[in-house]
Amino acid sequence: MMPQTTWQKLMSVSVWVAALGYFVDIYDLILFTVVRVQSLESLGIKGAALSTASAGLLPINAQMLGMLIGGLLWGILGDKKGRLSVLFGSILLYSLANIANGFVTNLNQYALLRFVAGIGLAGELGAGITLVAEILPKEVRGYGTTLVGTVGMLGAVLAYISSTLFDWRTCYFIGGGLGLMLLVLRVSVFESGMFEQTKKQYTVHRGNFLLLFTPFSRFRKYLACILIGLPTWYVIGILITLSPEFSVFLGFPAKAVSGKAVMFAYLGISLGDLGTGLLSQYLRSRKKVVLYCILGAIFATSLYLFAPIKNMEFFYFNCFLLGFSMGYWALFVTIAAEQFGTNIRATVATTAPNFVRGALPLMMLVFEVLKASLGLIYSAFIVGIGTMLIALIALAYLEETFSRDLDYIEK
Repeated sequence: MMPQTTWQKLMSVSVWVAALGYFVDIYDLILFTVVRVQSLESLGIKGAALSTASAGLLPINAQMLGMLIGGLLWGILGDKKGRLSVLFGSILLYSLANIANGFVTNLNQYALLRFVAGIGLAGELGAGITLVAEILPKEVRGYGTTLVGTVGMLGAVLAYISSTLFDWRTCYFIGGGLGLMLLVLRVSVFESGMFEQTKKQYTVHRGNFLLLFTPFSRFRKYLACILIGLPTWYVIGILITLSPEFSVFLGFPAKAVSGKAVMFAYLGISLGDLGTGLLSQYLRSRKKVVLYCILGAIFATSLYLFAPIKNMEFFYFNCFLLGFSMGYWALFVTIAAEQFGTNIRATVATTAPNFVRGALPLMMLVFEVLKASLGLIYSAFIVGIGTMLIALIALAYLEETFSRDLDYIEK
């Protein structure tokens, strides 16, 4: 049994603010996928244009580009100015952008504001995971990051529920309002002690992105941290986002509801995050659990694309199963944070997941090119298996970090 003081740290306001911040982050991050058809049709984008890169997918690609840029910006700021400044600065930016999103009148405005929101959304998870990893004892930090991931992923469920009760514009107002309400809790959150100590060492280079490129062994480790996350956004960005199109092409009796597919997928991710976090604590290994998840994702993807059963309950079960197999997202960011020293930890933990998200337009491009000759199903399968094999190879190059002491710096 853990000492009472350890439980108190695990249940601290800082941990819960990080968890609730990620909850709002996921709500806003996934909201476009949930209201994609409804919102775009109200702006005049209909039919086949809904699934083209130049129209229906433009806002999500703009959002991912914003997250790619925001990941670098917030990551560096997190190591230079502090974890809390990023945690709350990012929440403020995406909250205001989402409120503005409720007022758009055309596709270009929609895409521009998803880009701005993407910049804001890029900072919360990396800063939150870094803060939690640094304030908790190494024996239980996995529980803390698991709590962040599990609570956070439930934001997608709220996004779906909101979409069934309110107009899509109101859903954006709700997301922005939740973020602004969360900022009130800032007064009860304290900065990481490790960061404060590093800040006093004036000769230490904090947030120097170039440190990640030399020596080559450090760059290889950073690249591997990014690549193990690729399957997650293949699943969410292609299989789940385009679930209505897949359900029709696969011959299901009804067209899947995008928001419902997202809800089941994120319920799976939330339970998966909880399960992988607890399993990694039990096995005392991060790498083994990620390996099991990727192998499970290969099975779930094959089932989604090729299973002969054709009823909607089975389709949504597949969405849940895909999500569950991808429930190593929080573990993936925890691994990235644990691989590097305090002076560049926030940079890594923030940029790695956003480079994964930023890779979605590239995966979409390959998918679109292959689709022209191979069709929807086989092009999706090839892109998926490709990302998962890359992730498995990258995983082999990473060190086990379960019990690593994080109080050190990179030189």
